[in-house]
Amino acid sequence: MKVLISDNISPKGVEILKNAGLEVDVQTGMGTEELKAKIGPYHGLVIRSATKVTAEIIEAAENLRVIGRAGSGLDNVDKAAATKKGIVVMNTPGGNTVTTAEHTMAMLFCLARLVPQASGSMKQGAWEKKKFMGVELYGKTLGIAGMGNIGGQVAKKAKGLEMNVIAYDPFLNEEKAKSLGVEPVGLADLFRRADFITVHTPLTPETKNLINAETLALMKDGVRIVNCARGGIVNEHDLLDALNSGKVAGAALDVFEKEPPADYTLCKHEKVVCTPHLGAATKEAQENVAVAVAEQIADYLTRGTIRNAVNFPSIPVEQVPVLAPYIKLAELMGGFAAQVFEHAARELTIEYGGEAAGFNTAPVTMAAVKGFLTPALGETVNFVNAPLIAKERGIEIKETRTPEAGDYRSMLCLRINGERQGYLCGTLFSRRDPRIIGLDGAPVEIIPEGTMLFMYNNDRPGLIGAVGTFLGSHGINIARMFFGRESEGGTAISVVSVDSPLTGALLQELKKIPNILSVKQVVL
Repeated sequence: MKVLISDNISPKGVEILKNAGLEVDVQTGMGTEELKAKIGPYHGLVIRSATKVTAEIIEAAENLRVIGRAGSGLDNVDKAAATKKGIVVMNTPGGNTVTTAEHTMAMLFCLARLVPQASGSMKQGAWEKKKFMGVELYGKTLGIAGMGNIGGQVAKKAKGLEMNVIAYDPFLNEEKAKSLGVEPVGLADLFRRADFITVHTPLTPETKNLINAETLALMKDGVRIVNCARGGIVNEHDLLDALNSGKVAGAALDVFEKEPPADYTLCKHEKVVCTPHLGAATKEAQENVAVAVAEQIADYLTRGTIRNAVNFPSIPVEQVPVLAPYIKLAELMGGFAAQVFEHAARELTIEYGGEAAGFNTAPVTMAAVKGFLTPALGETVNFVNAPLIAKERGIEIKETRTPEAGDYRSMLCLRINGERQGYLCGTLFSRRDPRIIGLDGAPVEIIPEGTMLFMYNNDRPGLIGAVGTFLGSHGINIARMFFGRESEGGTAISVVSVDSPLTGALLQELKKIPNILSVKQVVL
């Protein structure tokens, strides 16, 4: 077995792979064409953030069985292309937690006390004591957007500085917030109240441009913003405008929309502290992720054991033909439920009925939990760590089984308990095609794929035509439509699959159509 390492990792990782009996080549700095030409004979590929594993490269990888990322982010890997070709994609979530949290705190201190600016002034031979008047962190309100491992570590450190910590996370419930000593708030409330704001979310369609002109307008005058998470969460153009206007007193940025930046105007701003993506740049963190990814790849290539895979659960080979369709169904149902019932959950119950009740349900349950967490957490959640992440957020996972499945051979149902109760059922048509067949007691038949508009509406004549006319007038093509209702003339469910997503402005316009009660855009 041959492994190619295309980005720099700690020598300890290389040593582990070699000790496992694998042939290892280290060749960094390759471009797309060079990697495409070289990848053919390799069974494993180890990367960090520099290598872009595109569909074109995956197509050329004739023998590739596993891609391992020494770190958590996988936005540089075409996961869909890898999955289609049967290539396992692994990452090492958690290896950078302490290091990134510490870097966030360093940025907070620098932002509050203007340390880099004052240091730069002195290095120019100046003594400008009055120019660099800072503020204390003590007693200030820190708003944390995203309360995963890193956000939780930042909260603990900020509490130690006697800051008032408020936090937003779609999965943060009262019990978990209390254990962390933070106040759970809505995102808009966090923006309005915080003196300092730090983001610790993955980059997803929901979090892209999370901080923009509209949300900046909600914030206090003189707010200070930190981003050590992912470039693109903060809209750089809007932030620059807010810095120039004085709305934002300062920003500390470790990540950027494009790295390295094509334009350094923001970095050069006198109110900005910036570092070149150093959140994970400590000796300890780099050794942690290198050792972890090397051990994972060695275990998979030599023993067939899958750990921390984002696209495959760990199941025996002989069970794959039977379980794989149910795993896919469960993951899709989880993702659908998370976007439809988008309130903090305390409990997620997976109910197995009929034939499915007799299966090894553990990997199916993992898939449902992963699907439920993924819309908010992105690639930081995988088939292995999903139950642990749910537990960390105070979500209890339960299973029930029954031999009954109504008119179907088997059935999976998800019951969400929390601030909002939700119930979703699904099955397989022809033993392989996933369908959602029930939602909050109403019978439906939904193909869970692509972009969908999920609507609650009054069951009134003309609604379907009005929705179709609206979408057509804005160049949005309808792929299919599904409807369900409990009774004639009551509240109904409408699901419209579209070929392209709607902008936020179009969604707001759609909500104004008479008899539409609510609209959510679901992306699977």
